[in-house]
Amino acid sequence: MKAFTATRDAAATVRLTEVPEPQPAPDQALVKVEAYSVNRGETFQLERPPADGWRPGKDIAGLVVQAAPDGSGPPVGTRVVGHPPALGWAEYAAVPTSRLAVLPDELPSVQAAALPLAGLTALRLLRQAGHLAGRRVLLTGASGGVGHYLTELAGAAGARLTAVTASAERGQRLIELGAAEVVHRVADAEGPFDVVLESTGGADLPLALQRLAPRGLLLWFGQASRQPVTLDFFDILTGPTSATIRQFSYADVDEPDGADLATLVRLTAEGRLHPELGTVRDWRETPEVLADLRGRRIRGNAVLTVN
Repeated sequence: MKAFTATRDAAATVRLTEVPEPQPAPDQALVKVEAYSVNRGETFQLERPPADGWRPGKDIAGLVVQAAPDGSGPPVGTRVVGHPPALGWAEYAAVPTSRLAVLPDELPSVQAAALPLAGLTALRLLRQAGHLAGRRVLLTGASGGVGHYLTELAGAAGARLTAVTASAERGQRLIELGAAEVVHRVADAEGPFDVVLESTGGADLPLALQRLAPRGLLLWFGQASRQPVTLDFFDILTGPTSATIRQFSYADVDEPDGADLATLVRLTAEGRLHPELGTVRDWRETPEVLADLRGRRIRGNAVLTVN
């Protein structure tokens, strides 16, 4: 079968090659991939690929063509969305049944493929944030796939959310999704905020921290700027009283992905969650999409269709 493999060179991109078709483990279903999503974080991973044999691909949607040998999971012919740990940018992928959710007929594969990594991150991040009704929330790096989901979910939960995005056009869409306010720099956000959801790192995190309310919570879930964070103890000491800074990873959960994927599917099918498809292209254009993601030329999710 055909699949994208890492070039493992200075270009840090991928090439379409022939690889063996996967042989599912007892708890894995074989899925014919119809669409997959490419996340900006995966462009970072391609710069330092894991061990030989690794191929990229965490977000897929398609059709089960071989059920799991142990009898778990959906039967042959079922449309699914999946979140394998890797190997998804291919014609076929073997996916643990605990990482699959069934798709209703009304939800296209192109939309479903945009749900897993970004949607799981947003859903689990808001759980960590706790009760949001009536609380003021600051979201940095709001124009990507995670940011759009966070904006819509937080707004639906009753939060008064201020989103930070450099683009006026993207800001308008965030207002439509539920943001109460959009600013173009963290320095322009007027606190105090009960919760800060910080994804850019660099100079933005200290600025966001200064805008926390007493005993506020900052959840640090990314470093899109690629710049390290420097914190001055004395700035914190004179800032918000008893602030909490907590690192967040969407994968650091005890529950399998399937249940949360099913929640994201249900919300989308009900029209309560709207995947933002910044671009939809043929999968042969994956290297170009990677370049556009690195250059921040895509708003929302990038989805590739497998023909």
